[in-house]
Formats: sequence, structure tokens, C-alpha cells
Amino acid sequence: MDVPLAHLDRPFDYLVPAELDASAVPGVRVKVRFAGQLVDGWLLERVDASGHTGRLAYLEKVVSPEPVLSPEVARLARAVADRYAGSLADVLRLAVPPRHARVEKETREPTAPDAGPPPDPARPDAPDGWRDYPAGPAYLRALADGRAPRAVWSALPGEDWAARYAESVAATVAGGRGAVVVVADNRDLERLDVAVGAALGPGRHVCLSAALGPARRYRAFLAARRGDVPVVIGTRAAMFAPVERLGLVAVWDDGDDLHAEPRAPYPHTREVLLTRAQLAEAGALVGGYARTAEAQLLLETGWAREVVADRATVRARTPAIAPTGDDPQLARDPGAATARLPSLAWTAARDAVRADLPVLVQVPRRGYLPSVSCADCRTPARCPHCAGPLALPSATAAPACRWCGRVAAAYACPECGGRRLRAAVTGARRTAEELGRAFPGVPVRTSGREEVLAEVPGGAGLVIATPGAEPVADGGYGAVLLLDSWALLTRADLRAGEEALRRWLAAAALARPAAAGGRVVVVADGGLAPVQALLRWDAGWFAARELAERRELGFPPAVRMASVTGVPAAVADLLDETRLPDGAEVLGPVPADGERERMLVRVPRARAAALADALHAAAGARSARKAADPVRLRVDPLDLF
Repeated sequence: MDVPLAHLDRPFDYLVPAELDASAVPGVRVKVRFAGQLVDGWLLERVDASGHTGRLAYLEKVVSPEPVLSPEVARLARAVADRYAGSLADVLRLAVPPRHARVEKETREPTAPDAGPPPDPARPDAPDGWRDYPAGPAYLRALADGRAPRAVWSALPGEDWAARYAESVAATVAGGRGAVVVVADNRDLERLDVAVGAALGPGRHVCLSAALGPARRYRAFLAARRGDVPVVIGTRAAMFAPVERLGLVAVWDDGDDLHAEPRAPYPHTREVLLTRAQLAEAGALVGGYARTAEAQLLLETGWAREVVADRATVRARTPAIAPTGDDPQLARDPGAATARLPSLAWTAARDAVRADLPVLVQVPRRGYLPSVSCADCRTPARCPHCAGPLALPSATAAPACRWCGRVAAAYACPECGGRRLRAAVTGARRTAEELGRAFPGVPVRTSGREEVLAEVPGGAGLVIATPGAEPVADGGYGAVLLLDSWALLTRADLRAGEEALRRWLAAAALARPAAAGGRVVVVADGGLAPVQALLRWDAGWFAARELAERRELGFPPAVRMASVTGVPAAVADLLDETRLPDGAEVLGPVPADGERERMLVRVPRARAAALADALHAAAGARSARKAADPVRLRVDPLDLF
């Protein structure tokens, strides 16, 4: 049944009437009578006899004869529900898109004529960029041979990652199997779509994304479920795509928080795909310019193998990278420690513009002045109504609250009475305005939430972008400036250093190699570990260091954690119901949003399944007695603080 109640999270037996015998096949949507109501459900399997001793009711209706739930996805959904202490009904809502009756009734287009398998990119004479990585060709050969290799790939600067993924997919298809590839956003999906289309030819893959709309998404889903295409690529919505004979699951940039599902039971793309690889005995590829601690754990446990370039190749492909806060730079420019755009960054931008090359400036915050403070006493400016932070949307606008939206035109500092405001954080639009005045006549473009650019021309120009919105420049950037590093490094977050390095590497990877004039300037102290990893282009070193520190401190992924969030009485009630496994440690409470609080439960990884079972059972007990206040359970949440 499609009822997301923890105490009903189990299969129920029903009789199949004779008139529905032909259409009631495993995987179809059905209607059943439960507790006097007609509810949606899934037919999981047909058996000759039931172990239920009471009287069984009959199926009311087969909603559609289309078996949209494949056995492989049903097993995966159950495993994901168990891992995240959730219900099968919630996972199936994520796995199978809503039915679109008109799409089901459409005449199926004839499958593209099979011209044989695509060229095998693992052959010695085939052109492929995987040869820059010593283990790359062997990985492709294993996929083409029908084996299940598992790799964690660290991409080189300037790498056409979409082409490498397309070559991996082509090798898998050449071996007679299918593939699922998941990226973080639609911009990456468009790039991957072009690459996979070029590698496989027309009609061999579909894109699956929630942004497609109900009809197009369901049409793509049915094409995969019916076996019309062997490959599905997409955003988070594609992680459960029903591909036949699955041979490869792949995720690009698994550290992006868009890979975390915001709906219960809050699964992460990486974990779903790795679970799927384990169940289906398929290959796996976790790639990115950066490396998460979770990916490093895969290597240290032996679950996956490392695919990296040798240091000589890394040096040849890397731009010249320099920090502004090291001792030699401070000796030349004493103001570099406090200046937003030190002389080193200024010089790099000027030289690139003079060489008729584009310059990328990464600014962590969007907007004009997203945070302001009193110009006299430096007290942060807060909304008089809700205490939210005030911001300036433009040079001429009055300050407005970022929480409630109220305009504070007559703002006066409560500490000193001052009415002048200064920038506490400078946004992308203000940065573009400042640099436009500094480089008159040079085109200035911005890329962020309002408008994300995919590409920019290769001539002289300034591109101001927020992290994740950096466009690709024709021929690469002559200079990349990474500003306001403190805004990334000082966040109260377990993954602050990891996230800062991920964003820096993604931007620096768009620069030209040093031999071609590419320069990267990071406005930060060169002694910091994330900055050191950037300077050496060694994400693996930083990930190993990060994982070791988390082991010592008892943080994920070295341990398994679950958060319990709700009003204090409900949180206490659930934890009282929970039979925690041996070795469990309860931390908290800490304030959450509104009147709610949060408790954390920490267990060794060996006890992870027991913790999820215990929390799910406790949630079921509260659900059965209709507890009034809800509690949100999240296993391995991205935000711990």
C-alpha cells in the first residue's frame, strides 16, 4: 500500500479476482480497500497461497496494466528505506514518477535501428582521454568485458568530464549492459546529454529530470522501463531509473548538496547508487575535481579503486596557483591580509585582460550587499521587526530584510544610533560594479541564481559568478580569482573545508594550464589545509586528512549519525521508545528552527543497520498510537550543526 505510516511499512496480502488475473502482474499500480478506505498500492508479487490466517479482501482495481515498478528497483527501494529508517511507500514515491495516462496510451515509437554496439573506447586504437590516468583504460576494459569495476576518479584541471563519463557509458553498452549516470543540476545534464549522444548515437539514451515536467519525465521513465533505451542520465530524479541489465552507476561531483533528497526519507544520490551497484553487481564511478570524505572511505575500505593521473601530468595540466596570505606576498603587499582584491589578484586580472583572455571571479554570495553593518560601531544590521539580517539590493535602494522582506528605510543602529551602513559581505552584483569601474571598456558578465551562463567567449572580459554557476570559457580562463574565502571557510559546518575546496577546484579547473598563461589567485592564507590542497591540486590528500580527523572526533562518515528533530516532548517520546543498539551515544539537545529541538544519535558503522531498525520501530510505535506531534528522522544528515 502507498500509505507512508511507519507501523504499516510491510506488505499485505490480497486476493486477485478472476477478471483482473491477466492485468494484475507484479509492478502494476493497484487500488485496494484498507481500513474502510480505497488507497493506492503496488502489486509486489503473485503467490499461490498466503500465510495470513484471516479472511483476505480482493483487489479493487488495477489502475494501469503497465508494470512500472521493476523487481530490481523494488529491492533497491526496500534497501534504501531500511538504510534511512524510512518507509517503502516514501521511497517508491521518489523512485516512480506519477502516472500520466495519456503518455501510457501513446503509440510507442519504433526503436532506433540497432547498428551494433558502439565503438569500444577500451581498444588501444580508440581515442579517449582516460589514458591520462594510468588505471583509466583498464577500468574501461573491465566495463566492456561485463565485469563490475568500482572507481573513485579525481579529474584533472580542464578535463572534459562529460566526455569521460560518455566513454564509460559506451564501454558498458558495448558489453551488453545498461547504465545510470546522475549529475547535480540541469546545466551539467545538458553537457552530459551532448556527450552521451555523440558517444552512443541517437535514440540510445534518455534524460530524466524533475524539471522536464510530468509528461516528458514519465515518457523518459517508460522508455527505460520498457527497455527501449539502455542508458538513463539525469539529475537526482534518475537515481532509481529502471534500466535493464544494469552494468554501471555513476555520479559526478557527489559533494554537491543538490544530490541530497529533501523529501523523506532523505536519501543521498551517492548512497543510493552505491547500494544499487552492490545489489545489482554493477560497476560504479564516483568522480569529481574534488573528493568527499565518503568517497575516500570507499578507497580506504577497498570497496573501490583510485583512478588518478600521475603527478607529472597533474603539473602539466594545472594553472599557476598562488595564495595572497603567505609570507612572501605579505612582504610585497602588507595590505593583502585584509584587502578584498590584493595586488596579486589585481595584477593577474590585468595581465589576462591585456592578453585578450577572460577572467573569472568567484564570489561566494549573490546579490549586491547581502550583509551590512553599522559604519560607526560595526554592529550587524538587523531588521527591527523580525531580527533578520538587513541587505542592500542595489546602490540606490533602501536596506531590506532578507527574512521578512520589510524595508528599513529609517534604520538606526540600536547600539550607537548611527544611520550609516557599510558592507559586511559583498555580493556578486556589487563586485561586478566595482570591477567594471576598474576595467573600463571590458565586458562584465554575471552568472548566478537570476541567470546562469553556460559558456562565455574567449576574448577579454570579466565574469563574476557565484559557486556552481561558473560558465565555461572558450579556450579557458586566463585568470581565476577566488574572493572572500573566509565566507566559505568560517561556516559552522562539518564540511566547511571540504566544500570550500570543492568550489575552488571547480572554478580553478576552468583556467588554462600554467604553460598557456593560466593563473589562479585564492585570497586566503596559504598555510590552511584546503588552500594547500588547491595549490598542489591534491584532493585525495585533503580527503584522507579530513577522514582521519573525523575518525578521531567521531563524525560521519567514520560513524553513522541520525538526527531526531521535533518539539522537545515528541523528541523525548521517540527516544524513550527506541531500543538503541549497544555503543549508541545520544548528543544534545540543540535548538532547531522555531520551537523545535534536535538530538543526535551516534553509533559505530557496524551498528548502522541496528540504529535504523530501532528508530523505524520507534516511529512505528508512535504512528500506531497516533502521536500528535511529528518527529523528523534523518540518517547521516548533511547539516549536523
